[in-house]
Amino acid sequence: MIRKSIRFLCGMLALCCLLLAFAAPAAAESPSVIRVLLRRLALSDRMDLTLSGRYLVRSASGAELLLPEEARVTVLLQDRQLFLYSGGISAGMGASCSFLAQQSGGAEPGIRFNLQAGFYPGSLSVTIEDGRLVPILSLPLETYLKGVVPYEMGDGFPPEALKAQAVCARTYALSRMQPSAAWDVVDTTNDQVFRGLNDASPKSMQAVEDTAGLVLTCDGKLITAWYSASNGGQTELPAHVWEGKAPRCFAVTEDPWDAANPESVVRTCVLARDASGVSPAFVKLIHEAALADPRLRDLIPDEDFRLSRLNALALTTPRFASPSRLMTRLEVTFETDSFRKDGKAESAGEEDELGITDLLSSYPMTVTLDLFPDTVIALGLSISGANNEIITLQEDDSAFTLTSGRYGHGVGLSQRGAQQMANAGGKDFREILSFYFPGSTLKRYTGETPSLPTPPPQLARDPGPAPTATPRPTLMPVTQELPEGARMAYVTGISQDSTLNLRAQPSAGAEVLMRLYYGQPLIVLEKSDVPGWVHVRTDAAEGFVMESFLEYAPDLPKG
Repeated sequence: MIRKSIRFLCGMLALCCLLLAFAAPAAAESPSVIRVLLRRLALSDRMDLTLSGRYLVRSASGAELLLPEEARVTVLLQDRQLFLYSGGISAGMGASCSFLAQQSGGAEPGIRFNLQAGFYPGSLSVTIEDGRLVPILSLPLETYLKGVVPYEMGDGFPPEALKAQAVCARTYALSRMQPSAAWDVVDTTNDQVFRGLNDASPKSMQAVEDTAGLVLTCDGKLITAWYSASNGGQTELPAHVWEGKAPRCFAVTEDPWDAANPESVVRTCVLARDASGVSPAFVKLIHEAALADPRLRDLIPDEDFRLSRLNALALTTPRFASPSRLMTRLEVTFETDSFRKDGKAESAGEEDELGITDLLSSYPMTVTLDLFPDTVIALGLSISGANNEIITLQEDDSAFTLTSGRYGHGVGLSQRGAQQMANAGGKDFREILSFYFPGSTLKRYTGETPSLPTPPPQLARDPGPAPTATPRPTLMPVTQELPEGARMAYVTGISQDSTLNLRAQPSAGAEVLMRLYYGQPLIVLEKSDVPGWVHVRTDAAEGFVMESFLEYAPDLPKG
């Protein structure tokens, strides 16, 4: 007991000495250091991490503590204050703390967060906002890009496309740097996806090195080099997506490379002229539009409405001026065998002395539907939920075929277009960038990375219990027997650190009831009237998810 007391006092004395010993001001960061808000970590009141290399921890008051290499650390938020626990040492940090990477002559200092696969090099600051931990990583720009390109494009793309991506990512990052703000970019698609470094993307990392320092400018200024997965065959203007005036290097341009790439995401809906197999959700939209039309509502019944034929479809009303092909309405000319008579619905073939039934059943009616969001959802043409798909229409003697394309905002570089240009067109990254940013200039950005400080030799080495990992939220149980016709499925179409939205209705714009984690078991009750969506249930919740994110369990033999 006496030995434990002496050890505790010695440990506390050493901690106090360390906290008071270091008071050197932090080195100013150069423009080549970027600050990344790590929103993907989804931290609440706890952060568990392992430090690779030496780190100096600075509290809100300026007191400092040097941690040993491979230290395991837990930061807890309690009563609006941060507390640090590591190797048997605990210390109050106040309202903020910083983990400052130190030069040690060995491997590059970095951080590994529990439940995250990536290695996060650089220094980390932690503050408090709205009762949650806010982690911000500071690291060299070129290092940051090596954690972006593998996730924004990836090693499956050709080298020249990866180089074009690296230039865009670098230019975008530099254009977002705001010295007066708390951070420059977030680590999600709101800016650029950043998941730390990994050893599985050598081609992406090489592309960053091969284009080191290269950026895009227009009229002598950095541009915001936007990019998206696929533009649907036509590039978009920044002003059509965001407010403000963009440089002249953006234009609405036909993109045959994106359109020709078989990996560009598209959705297709075939509507038979005889109306067979038409989605009930689409029929409902036509019915509602007819009831809202003063010319038709006296003919159309409130219920039991049926389509008997689709005569014509037409895409109308472009959202923007020519040459934009982003249409916003669908004109539908149809026939129905149900109509209103004496306040009720009747069908062709029933007793009708005046022959009105037969006349109306062959009478073409026309309604105009807003494409976004309901019609594209009802037809299964929604891709990213951005309500900006480029839709085309083809027809033959038996059917109409609607096809939608565009995954993302469509401004600037198309990743699928760049892939096709490099693979099929043999274009290099300069030609790719020139196509997507006409009039821009490729130049070298000059920025210096500050050297890391060398730590004093004193280390805090007091063995103690290692912090435990923050567990992933428990999956909801499914203990019910399967109803007749239902199937068991699991959420597998997302990464293990991501979530799938369970929505109140089969729509990308519907209320999110909760977020489902990878591996969540679900009872699939039935397919929705809206293509691509299914009605699901657990013991604790019920709603709709997109079927493409599920993997069905194999059917077990009965008996």
